[in-house]
Amino acid sequence: MVEIPEDETWRNKARLMHESGARSYLFLCVANSARSQMAEGIARSLAPVDFTIASAGSAPTQVRPEAVAVMAEMDIDLRGHSSSSVRSVNPAGVDVVVTLCANEVCPAFPGDVLRVHWGLPDPAAVSGDEETRLEAFRHVRNELRRRLAAVFPRR
Repeated sequence: MVEIPEDETWRNKARLMHESGARSYLFLCVANSARSQMAEGIARSLAPVDFTIASAGSAPTQVRPEAVAVMAEMDIDLRGHSSSSVRSVNPAGVDVVVTLCANEVCPAFPGDVLRVHWGLPDPAAVSGDEETRLEAFRHVRNELRRRLAAVFPRR
């Protein structure tokens, strides 16, 4: 299981993002394979349709099958997603950057953007049997859902 320390500062950051009027969000981590992909999928499901939501990484690999599986449990389809490089993102098209790295060095992003850090453990780093790995992904997915629901509350 991945441990997510209870830290209420994320609520203040969520409120700041919600109140900022920002309409373009970029979620960053290193591999763009788990946390940022799940955040992108959840944010797309919660944000108004005219918002731009994307994710990227500093060393992109491929979307983890565990991320695809646990997001499908929420009826969010990541099968068509692919990992992208932060270098391919035009800074002019981004209002908010949310970094999700915990123990890794988060990617840097240039430009005049609102920067928010939500350090969450990488579920891809969890070893064990399939159910143990899936449970780690679910835990991070649920935390992302909780936080993003505060950024994009249902009207």
